[in-house]
Amino acid sequence: MIYIHVPFCRSFCTYCGFYSERLCSESGHLPIDSYISSLCAEILRRREEILAAAACNTLYIGGGTPSLLPLAALEQILKALPLSGFDEFTIEVNPDDILKGGLSYSLGLKALGVNRVSMGVQSFSDSELHWMGRRHNASQAVQAFRLLRDAGFENISLDLIFGQGSTENLSSGIDSLLALSPEHVSAYQLSVESGSALESMLEKGLVHLPDDSVCAAQYALLCERLSAAGYEHYEISNWAKPGFRARHNSAYWTRCSYVGLGPGAHSFSREREYRSWNSETLPSWQSEGEQLSAREVREERTMLGLRCCEGIDAAALPQDRLAAELASGRLCSCSSHRVRIPETHWFVSDDIISNLL
Repeated sequence: MIYIHVPFCRSFCTYCGFYSERLCSESGHLPIDSYISSLCAEILRRREEILAAAACNTLYIGGGTPSLLPLAALEQILKALPLSGFDEFTIEVNPDDILKGGLSYSLGLKALGVNRVSMGVQSFSDSELHWMGRRHNASQAVQAFRLLRDAGFENISLDLIFGQGSTENLSSGIDSLLALSPEHVSAYQLSVESGSALESMLEKGLVHLPDDSVCAAQYALLCERLSAAGYEHYEISNWAKPGFRARHNSAYWTRCSYVGLGPGAHSFSREREYRSWNSETLPSWQSEGEQLSAREVREERTMLGLRCCEGIDAAALPQDRLAAELASGRLCSCSSHRVRIPETHWFVSDDIISNLL
């Protein structure tokens, strides 16, 4: 299970807190070339670690904006990896990059072995896309999706952000999304990251976000509409048509070992219960890590397990708190020995989970 972080963006979204560097057109491919060289060196250095994490044979290229990378750069990365023939190979893309690259770029991704595309649409409202700093409009998102379909992609995930605009706009956006019929949907509540442009905009009164009650109603609307359209709500922020759960992300939630490559990427060894992370520096980066304690392991299992529809083993929870949460309806039984947070309470899952730690 491999994650590769691509730390480049043409521009920064107002809400984003992920590590990324601005890639200027004037700089050509020089920053990319330097990044690829350092990334390939890291791959070579961590070869045995990568092979040891191959039980879940997936590759996910995220960012940043991976669709800024030329096909030749992606090919160079793939040739450096000691694994191939991935069961699931996902790349994150922006609609404007897909349109700019045209059909040839999308066909090139498919030829490289990409079999799943995750596209950041975020909203189907042009006004919302504008203040979020996105480089596409709603019409371009639809065009990019259709272009990916023309290239033969049969597993496409679309991202939406709720809690950042009106419920009417969200409802209309869900209509647009369902008309496209993607295999997978990820929907996240807008969060205010420290140091982000959004934080400054809020402080200056330039933008106003819905309160928690509106956000809860928007989340409920997503749950209702996607369920009615045949999507399985298998994790708090993720819905899939039958057979199209994200294998890579599901492996995170079940605590499989994974290797994160590139600046800012994280790694985890389940065998050693050891977590490590790369520094957020270019053109090269360093790694450091920590040994997880028994308590940290237990808390992580609880937190991740209760994010998913399968829940966790009831015996792993404090029995007095378990009984109280079951009595309140904030937990429910999903098998003879497992419990989960019902969908109607997933919006307040953080509060429930913290009470069980």
